Amino acid sequence: MPRASRSDLHRRYGHWLAILLVALAVVFCVPAAGQPRGGPAIVLHLDGVIGPASADYLARALGRAAERKAPLVIVRMDTPGGLDTSMRAMIRDILASPVPVVIYVSPSGARAASAGAFLLYASHVAAMAPGTNVGAATPVQIGGVPTPGEEQPKPAADDKAKDKASTSRSAMDAKAINDAAAYIRSLAELRGRNADWAEKAVREAASLSASAALRERVIDIEAKSVQDLLAQLHGRTVSAAGNTVTLATHGLGIEEVRPDWRTELLSAITNPNVALILMMVGIYGLIFEFMNPGFFAPGTIGAICLLTGLYALAALPVNFAGLALIALGIGLLIAEMYVASFGTLGLGGVVAIALGATILIDTDVPGFRISWSSIAAITVASLLFVLLVARLALLSRGARVVSGREEMVGVRGVVDDWKGGEGHVFAHGERWRASGTARLGKGQGVRVTSLDGLTLHVEPDPPPTGG
Repeated sequence: MPRASRSDLHRRYGHWLAILLVALAVVFCVPAAGQPRGGPAIVLHLDGVIGPASADYLARALGRAAERKAPLVIVRMDTPGGLDTSMRAMIRDILASPVPVVIYVSPSGARAASAGAFLLYASHVAAMAPGTNVGAATPVQIGGVPTPGEEQPKPAADDKAKDKASTSRSAMDAKAINDAAAYIRSLAELRGRNADWAEKAVREAASLSASAALRERVIDIEAKSVQDLLAQLHGRTVSAAGNTVTLATHGLGIEEVRPDWRTELLSAITNPNVALILMMVGIYGLIFEFMNPGFFAPGTIGAICLLTGLYALAALPVNFAGLALIALGIGLLIAEMYVASFGTLGLGGVVAIALGATILIDTDVPGFRISWSSIAAITVASLLFVLLVARLALLSRGARVVSGREEMVGVRGVVDDWKGGEGHVFAHGERWRASGTARLGKGQGVRVTSLDGLTLHVEPDPPPTGG
């Protein structure tokens, strides 16, 4: 049989080689079913009051998700609300995220109230579990705001001053409500959700259940579980950071990322009660260090606590008038140590600290108020400090002088030599020139009555009487 030429072999097996290469490319380059490109969906847990710790937790998690090119981030949320500054920072992170963010109000019994409603509206996909609710987004620091159309009683003629203050307060409340209403309406329009109800949630504190929210186009999905949520998300198209993304969640795995130690620590120190106590412990530690130089422990602990407390207060909505009152109170307590005011400056400092602590945090958000027990503890500690300083001052007034020229008065000595009202005496282990009106002899005990330059005025020291 004639041998096949090389060109014949190329023609015969070339197309099979091409098919094999294509098959290998498909096997190695296309992800396997159930393992979409970018890995599993990341599930975050946002529970409790929204604050600086929540904002830091979400920002870091979204950053890691973007680095890993995660296909999806699901935020399981249950919150009564929180700080406006933290909420807006979180919304900015969600809007800028290249990874689609799904906020899922879960489990049953959870809520997305106040700031939580804003976050739900900002998400790329809004979902709720059965038995949850959303709404009541009126700014909580505003109290007694009349609902639209509610008739208000006219003030009496002799209440002009009160009416002016009330008008000013009403104007501030109206500004805050209008700002919040415009903000949530803009989020609703961005995501194509019910903007009218969103504004109603702010102005009238309206609230909806999960099923009602789905009917009113407030949310996109009602899901019983995360797996149910993933099943309903498959094939949905969203816009993330200006890019259109089609979600492929069929068979997608999940990876839960819970708050780490940094989030827990930040949550603890940004509690206003903890922040205030840390600051006061730091200040008193430094004061005691200055009173006892070289001891180091109070100063070291005080510096750490003071810096930590100031860092926490910088992340909170602080009323600078309250901070100024606390600073004034500390200044008065320090002045009490150096000025003989018999407690007047110290008591004034205690009152200033108590008033400053009362108005220090400029919000009425639950979870970010300074409790009366903390204020009472700080007031009692400051009062004890004043009493301690006053006691030391009283003891020092009756105590004998133990340093300087005055310390020599009353010191006992022994005559070394004496002639004509003058001589030398030994006192404090030193030989002093002395003078006196009494006739003294060598070895006789004397007591110093005064000091003139380097000359001691002495008198006989009567021997102790005894039986």
